Amino acid sequence: MNRYAISAIYKFEMARTKRTIFQSIISPVISTSLYFVVFGSAIGSRITEIGGVSYGAFIVPGLIMLSLLTQSISNASFGIYFPKFTGTIYELLSAPISYYEVLIGYVGAAATKSILLSLIILATAGLFVPLEIAHPFWMLFFMVMTAITFSLFGFIIGIWADNFEKLQIIPMLVVTPLVFLGGTFYSVNMLPAFWQSVTLFNPVLYLISGFRWSFYEISDVSLTTSVTVILGFLALCMLTIWWIFKSGYQIKK
Repeated sequence: MNRYAISAIYKFEMARTKRTIFQSIISPVISTSLYFVVFGSAIGSRITEIGGVSYGAFIVPGLIMLSLLTQSISNASFGIYFPKFTGTIYELLSAPISYYEVLIGYVGAAATKSILLSLIILATAGLFVPLEIAHPFWMLFFMVMTAITFSLFGFIIGIWADNFEKLQIIPMLVVTPLVFLGGTFYSVNMLPAFWQSVTLFNPVLYLISGFRWSFYEISDVSLTTSVTVILGFLALCMLTIWWIFKSGYQIKK
């Protein structure tokens, strides 16, 4: 394994965060803080608690997952798309480095940035509401696995996209609505029976539910189901990337 090549890609992508620190770090933190102010004050005054947890604390895992998903996809998709856009990807293709080493460099950096941002948001949330983490191991498990899985998904989007509109269409029109409808701000049990059944088809529900369980031991679905879904999506993303590398789809053009 070419560790120097992986390190070079990883360090380059991490350095880009420093150059765009407002967009990469400050902006998501401010947006999340506004969610606490708006939803915590406006809705929290009417919904005192859910499952024995104050409403402000209840939405923390969902807000962290919202940032984690969107930032993982954004970091990884832009990271691999920009070399395609500028033409520098051909330097990678001609370099003595395998596709999998390129993948580790880009996805590793994207996941690292997303996890760091999530930890910052978690610390910021502690300034607004009292937090407790019942199962730290499972919290880190869901955080790391989600970051890696959706960074892989973002990598696929970056390979697939041939313009900036395609780069944004799936995160904005698919992923973000799924997060908002996946129990970020409410418990699925609060919905009518029909919509509870519909929501169970939303894969993001299982991520948020498992992540919330690691905090407060309350969830809309079982922990086993949540773990199965995240591992299944991880396997699907890896299989898709294997096919992309094997076929050269949107790479060898």
